[in-house]
Amino acid sequence: MLYLSDSQLTPRWFYNGLLQQLGTETKFYRGDAKLSLHQQLEYIRQAKHKKVVTIVDEAHLLKRETLEEIRFMLNYQMDSLNPMALILVGQNELWDKLNLQAYAAVRQRIDLKCELPAFDRSQTEAYLHAHLAYANGNEEIFTDKAMDEIYKYSAGSARAINKVCTHSLLSAAQRNKKLIDDHMVHMVIESELP
Repeated sequence: MLYLSDSQLTPRWFYNGLLQQLGTETKFYRGDAKLSLHQQLEYIRQAKHKKVVTIVDEAHLLKRETLEEIRFMLNYQMDSLNPMALILVGQNELWDKLNLQAYAAVRQRIDLKCELPAFDRSQTEAYLHAHLAYANGNEEIFTDKAMDEIYKYSAGSARAINKVCTHSLLSAAQRNKKLIDDHMVHMVIESELP
């Protein structure tokens, strides 16, 4: 899986990142990197009878130039043989961006779209309990009213739930508290979160 930061969203990095993940030498020039990547993908497809699956996380941060390069890459050999499967994972802004007319050609190459809706209050609690169980933590550390505050702040967004809960757990640890109530969550939201 490739993890992208804002400074790494150039087409050259995209090609070299893939080459690096495939264990191949990276190239200085984008054209060389592109050619080398196509050769590697073709080798893997023909000699190893496998298809490369690439997952790009934080894809909503991709710049137009990089999305266009991805389109060209997926257009390889006139759509008869896609050289790899590509999964773009991102926030809602990704689809907002792809819905613009400028990205119509990229959008046409999307075979499947999967959107995770926001959690409701009970799903938010179940999500939090699952994380606590996985970490062998006390599933009862958050009071019901604290869960109400978490849900109110996060509106069911997993990323926001994670953020407020992490800050609340750190605050509880600093104060040597074994229970997180609605007052502590509210204090964390007011003082530590934007």
